[in-house]
Amino acid sequence: MPKNPTGDSWPYPALLARHRIRAVVFDLDGVLVDSYEVMRQAFTTAYAEVVGDGEAPFEEYNKHLGRFFPDIMRIMNLPPEMETPFVRESYRLSGQVRLFDGVPELLMELRDRGIKMAVATGKSGPRARALLDQIGVLSMFEQVIGSDEVARPKPAPDMVELALSVLGAHPWEAVMVGDAVTDLASAHGAGVAAAAAMWADTDEAALLAAGPQAVLRRPSDLLVLCPATVPVG
Repeated sequence: MPKNPTGDSWPYPALLARHRIRAVVFDLDGVLVDSYEVMRQAFTTAYAEVVGDGEAPFEEYNKHLGRFFPDIMRIMNLPPEMETPFVRESYRLSGQVRLFDGVPELLMELRDRGIKMAVATGKSGPRARALLDQIGVLSMFEQVIGSDEVARPKPAPDMVELALSVLGAHPWEAVMVGDAVTDLASAHGAGVAAAAAMWADTDEAALLAAGPQAVLRRPSDLLVLCPATVPVG
């Protein structure tokens, strides 16, 4: 079994032997952008405004990342009214969000290789597109799909299936890169390869138990799966 540069065994032979990867669907938070601290601050403020005193259960919230915010509120039995201040604070603090090291280079290389890209995120579509535009990479993606723009957000496969339709790719020609179990479940449901992104603050054991076809320790590891589809240079 081949190994990646960090020494981890990857079950790539079957994945690479099926078809050449032509499309990549990315999750946003924890994969493309480091937004952990902004989310923590926004959640803490929203909890204080709506619920009141006491410590905001951000660690529990963090376990559900990848889902739509209203769904997380329902799962945690928290007031849905927390969404308004959470979104307000997320916009206010968005200038603190940064791309992870290696992500700009990855996106440019994938584009140069002819790989089509989309984003499928737990955020709302308008908020995700505004953030990517502010960071300066919105134009790299054919489509940015938010949880409010499909009938069933992650862990259902709807977002990935919509992305494949926009990108003009079959499931066996695509990979979904995510840092949460909900991302991998969405990929599996859509029949695409699931790649676990391990460069953020994530529950590695839970991700590995979810059965990813690839484990990525740094953004550039994805390039192993994505040889050029058009001549480069």
